[in-house]
Amino acid sequence: MKELLRLIAFQMGSEVSYEELGQQLGTSKNTVEKYLDLLSKVFVVYRLGAYSRNLRKEVKKAGKWYFFDNGIRNAIIGNFKPLAIRQDVGALWENYLASI
Repeated sequence: MKELLRLIAFQMGSEVSYEELGQQLGTSKNTVEKYLDLLSKVFVVYRLGAYSRNLRKEVKKAGKWYFFDNGIRNAIIGNFKPLAIRQDVGALWENYLASI
């Protein structure tokens, strides 16, 4: 589960493929979905579904996963550098704005 959180942390703000996560973790797509469901129920991460004017496209898109707290994400990836020298400032802001 820790490795799954690490993968989600590095893909924060991007569409996430359960198949790809499963392949990287050496597990099935269903297991990844169950773990993410569990993590969302304990308020670590949450999913924002895709938006499209075309409902068929909206259902097909995977959506994005965000952390309830940027501090948890920073702890998982081990990056506590000041914002001025970070490479992921955009992702941090996107996560923050999605959470309010």
